[in-house]
Amino acid sequence: MKALAGIRVVDFSWVRAGPWATRWLGAFGAEVIKIEWPENERGRLPSTTTPQHLEVNLNTSGNFNDTNVNKKSLSLNVRTAKGLDIVKRLIAVSDIVIENFSSRVLRNWGLGYDEQRRIKPDIVYVSMSGYGHTGRHHHYTTFGPVAQAVSGQTFQSGLPDQPPAGWGWSYMDDTGGMHGAMCALTGLYHRNMTGQGQHIDLSQMVASVPLVGPALLDFTVNGRGVRRPGYPPGNRAHWPGTPLVANHRGGPTVAPHNAYRTDPGGYNDWCVIVCQSDEEWRRLVQVMGAPAWAAGDKFATVAGRLQYQDELDEQIEAWTKTLGKYAVTEQCQAAGVRALPVQSAEDRVERDPQLRQREMYLEMEHPALGRYKVQNAPFKLSETPAANSRPSPMIGEHTREIVEGLLGLPHEELRAGFADGTFWPTQRPRFPYQEEMLR
Repeated sequence: MKALAGIRVVDFSWVRAGPWATRWLGAFGAEVIKIEWPENERGRLPSTTTPQHLEVNLNTSGNFNDTNVNKKSLSLNVRTAKGLDIVKRLIAVSDIVIENFSSRVLRNWGLGYDEQRRIKPDIVYVSMSGYGHTGRHHHYTTFGPVAQAVSGQTFQSGLPDQPPAGWGWSYMDDTGGMHGAMCALTGLYHRNMTGQGQHIDLSQMVASVPLVGPALLDFTVNGRGVRRPGYPPGNRAHWPGTPLVANHRGGPTVAPHNAYRTDPGGYNDWCVIVCQSDEEWRRLVQVMGAPAWAAGDKFATVAGRLQYQDELDEQIEAWTKTLGKYAVTEQCQAAGVRALPVQSAEDRVERDPQLRQREMYLEMEHPALGRYKVQNAPFKLSETPAANSRPSPMIGEHTREIVEGLLGLPHEELRAGFADGTFWPTQRPRFPYQEEMLR
């Protein structure tokens, strides 16, 4: 028995943030029904994540199939009267509705919160728009890079004396997804305690503000705004030639604090080493074999190690280049020195023993992709395990199961819906499994 067994979620979300929220509700055991339309779901569009040996189509995007495990798919045109009626029937027998469109979309469809609670008075409706459903900018649309900019992350990201760079990954989609799952669970708990549903209005932009909380605190308390020249200092806790001021890392300014090249010196042969105290530095010296260069007063204190950081890093890297990154990690950790390898996706899936033992990447069988590894839940529940229960759905794969089995409509209605464009665009070729539904 899983924690959310018996809970049904109507999932209107797309791209990353919303689907990331419903992915974890599915891992907890909820039945997640993804409402999608082939002309609109950007997450399914062909991308570089499609395995090279497969045909590029709506079912073979690697990114989509990672983000949407544990779900069923209903292909439905909600912009038609018949499609809208079907989705209202579905809401009537569900517990949670989640979407991450801009604030006006569901209202324009005739599915705003007032309509949803008329259909199902105790429905929990989680909207995850960029700017929320209130405020002067609620109608603004957002996407990864622009959302990063307004959150403050872009302002603080980049190399010294270079333009703001932003992040290479839309981190706020993932954090927004976790916020969305938390909101859904909170609303569900409130409903179970009181019998009342509610609309939970999550603004992903506002949710991103705490990600730069220390910088905001520095300004509100100390009146000191962040200035990016010399910040952030890459892997170092301090960039040479800049003031020793708060760097908002949540820790002291220390050295060594860097990524060091390891044997055999390839593109991803690096290990990060951090010594938070003089005692940890002395432990690292012993791990390196107590070399003569590390003796004496020059590197004995944090102040000295920061003053001579270039020389310090050069000497440490001369040692790390004699070992592989996992060997450096093992030796440092055994001595109580904080060190971990820089890992690529391949490293995490194939080489990390800790992730393997915690079953972070387990194989699943997918009708289009074949057998492949999918990231599992990063947490363990002793009584109600959270785990992937089904691979990501092929588009519209569960249309017949939902329309006939759950909603009780006759098979003739299914056939008529395919004929009139309710369940699939009439001009778009159908997949073989859809033809099978109609036979």
